[in-house]
Amino acid sequence: MLVHQILKSKGDDAVISVTPATKVADAARILAERRIGGLVVSEDGTTADGIVSERDIVRSLAVRGDGCLTETVAQMMTRNPVCCTRQDTADAVLARMTEGRFRHMPVVEDGKLVGIVTIGDVVKAQLMELAMEKDALEGMIMGR
Repeated sequence: MLVHQILKSKGDDAVISVTPATKVADAARILAERRIGGLVVSEDGTTADGIVSERDIVRSLAVRGDGCLTETVAQMMTRNPVCCTRQDTADAVLARMTEGRFRHMPVVEDGKLVGIVTIGDVVKAQLMELAMEKDALEGMIMGR
């Protein structure tokens, strides 16, 4: 399965992003309200300059206390995040996520942000693909 198929199955192709100047507390509020785990950080709304996740915020809270909530996401974000394209395979994306130990990957085409996939999106897509293959094999065995 390709990333463009995963994005299509998500239905909502809007990428929730914040600027580097966004306060960490505001980013945390957006994450909670949207029930998502990561935000793309983009100065202009079209590039993936960084990414900030729930995990980043929790780790910063544990190390530095609640003072980090008044800082900007630029101080906490992962710069130059690992990205994929719509033509990457789910297997390749999952391998990069597993190797890098992250759960959110911006999708970029010609330097422009076109979507985001999560580890949950990729696993769901792979499970759907396995179910279809199983059904096809059962159909072949039973002569359907």
